[in-house]
Amino acid sequence: MLMATPVNQTAPVELNPTLLPLEWLLGTWESDEPGEGCFPTIKPFRYTETLHFTHVGQPVINFMFNAFHAESKKPLHRECGFIRMQPGANKVAFIIAQNSGLVEIEEGELTGQQLNLQTHALARISFAKEPHVQQITRVFQLQPDGTLEQTVSMATDNQPLTQHLHITYHRSS
Repeated sequence: MLMATPVNQTAPVELNPTLLPLEWLLGTWESDEPGEGCFPTIKPFRYTETLHFTHVGQPVINFMFNAFHAESKKPLHRECGFIRMQPGANKVAFIIAQNSGLVEIEEGELTGQQLNLQTHALARISFAKEPHVQQITRVFQLQPDGTLEQTVSMATDNQPLTQHLHITYHRSS
């Protein structure tokens, strides 16, 4: 897929062949309806989100996720990072930096057009808010109608793995 143009080039570059199984993820995705967030220790909330998945020809997908409060439109959660695939396998890794001060590696498998990921490693800033996140699982699923669905579950120091976020997106570019 010809999608990204690096700053110093004039023509789009081809997607690295290692990433062809993830080509369906590329582009910008926006939530139609607000997503739902909940966790036992917080008040339920609704949010909107935009996802950007791009590439520059390397064997890596660049991403940025931007979430906003559904009613006030104030910025909420931000994540950015990289997606890598193990060549010749269905193993996928997300390398993620979050604006909360959490850095994580999630690894998992690609099955068709579904990504199932779970925490492989976590690090956080020394003054991160408690309780600390201990585990995250994430599922991306491309639906037959062309929408993208994401479900995120989380465990903290004092809560077991529980669904935290659920949202559906449409491709806007």
